[in-house]
Amino acid sequence: MDLFRAIYSSRPFGYDEGILNSILMDARRANVRDGITGALICRADIYLQWLEGPEEQVRNAVERIKGDDRHLEMKVHVAEAVSERAFGEWAMLHDPAATWIWSQSEIADGAVDRATPEEITGFFLRPGIGGGAPDDR
Repeated sequence: MDLFRAIYSSRPFGYDEGILNSILMDARRANVRDGITGALICRADIYLQWLEGPEEQVRNAVERIKGDDRHLEMKVHVAEAVSERAFGEWAMLHDPAATWIWSQSEIADGAVDRATPEEITGFFLRPGIGGGAPDDR
């Protein structure tokens, strides 16, 4: 099976715990069904999501998310074939800390638009991400 990775950013619309839990439940259910794994870094001002799996299913997931009114200003930063999964154990890893990505003022100043694919990818590959309990999968 050919593996594909997409990483996008978006701005939350109506961010609160209930909306976030709904997004995570929807993502985990759809991702298990579609053979997609990944990670979500989120804060009240940004979502960064890494999706990996069969190319058609990942592209379909990206299109579904584009149409989801809980996401605004969606931008795909990375879309490429890969040889292996980085988050193979996680239907959707959730990292709520995200204190090491851009500050809110940097985001307001356009940091997301200026980000390179390498910078975006690097946020997910930092030591310590993916360290949640298996029950979080």
